[in-house]
Amino acid sequence: MSRPLITILDDEPEIRTMLADALEDAGFDTLSFGRARSFEAALAKHTPDVCLVDLSLPDSDGLALVHRLALEQGAIVIIISGRAEVQDRVTGLELGADDYIIKPFEPAEVVARIRARLRGSKQAKTPGDTAHFNGWTAHFDRYMLEDATGSETPFSHAEGEVLRLFLDAPKRLISRVQMQESLGGAASESFDRAMDVRISRLRTKLREDPKNPQLIKTIYGAGYIFLGDVSWS
Repeated sequence: MSRPLITILDDEPEIRTMLADALEDAGFDTLSFGRARSFEAALAKHTPDVCLVDLSLPDSDGLALVHRLALEQGAIVIIISGRAEVQDRVTGLELGADDYIIKPFEPAEVVARIRARLRGSKQAKTPGDTAHFNGWTAHFDRYMLEDATGSETPFSHAEGEVLRLFLDAPKRLISRVQMQESLGGAASESFDRAMDVRISRLRTKLREDPKNPQLIKTIYGAGYIFLGDVSWS
């Protein structure tokens, strides 16, 4: 069985070495980059399972790169940054990152977070795993929503985790606590705001009326209910 590939993008050589050593000892393969340009060039040849991305890059806007990775690569994206402000964490999660780790950190924490995300990814992305609901088809193998006419709209890995949670439990209340436990986030204001943004984006992609959504209903003070009729193939 092939080892998961983790890419590390950080302009500090010491951090790249520390992460690569810890991850390879834990059973992962790694590729390390100090510049966004070389990292993006490598994506043409390699398909990482997880991308570790520093926001403070000398040749690129790290947040813009995170957004492109989330939508185009389908990889799990974990930000590693010295920016500790709540707004930085919220912005990173809103743009599609799956997790946010603040420097300084323990390598063992990064390994644990990656393993948790990969476990969730196996549930959310199974080859050939396709859900059908109310004229829509969700292709989790390629992160794509398809409407009844065949028109397609991409969704990010992070959005896919939330969508899968709804589709696995249609017409059942899903509380914030259940979302936090299922998606592996820490209970916090930034987690709640990130969930709000991901659900809002899913509603937009499903062409829901924001004032009166018919599929993803908010039960104020309790959580959410997905009201579609779901089948899997």
